[in-house]
Amino acid sequence: MRKLSDKFYEVLKHEGVVSIMSWGVEPHLVNTWNSYLVVTEDERILIPAYGFRKTQTNVNVNSKVKITLGSKDVLGYKDYPGTGFLIEGTAKYKESGVEFDMMKSKFSFLTRVLEITVDNAKQML
Repeated sequence: MRKLSDKFYEVLKHEGVVSIMSWGVEPHLVNTWNSYLVVTEDERILIPAYGFRKTQTNVNVNSKVKITLGSKDVLGYKDYPGTGFLIEGTAKYKESGVEFDMMKSKFSFLTRVLEITVDNAKQML
């Protein structure tokens, strides 16, 4: 069963800020861009990580994360301009492997890949 809607994929086609919330050692919020998210066939979200050190420290203690993203260029509920999503999931870091190599070819700056397995995706606007 799909957890990510067509509207979610439409949002990814437009640039916008992605916020990633982690809490383990201490609550922490970090940002990236819609265009940096790569969704696998099984709907895991891969994000290139260069910094994200506090996020990684938190994930090592508590792997649950929440991310938000959106775009003002995609119609939301009742055809209002703009929509966004709250994603809840489980995170881990990859430092090698086929998906790491694929992401490194797209985003040469990364040192690790943040992988999020989606538990829930909710359209917010």
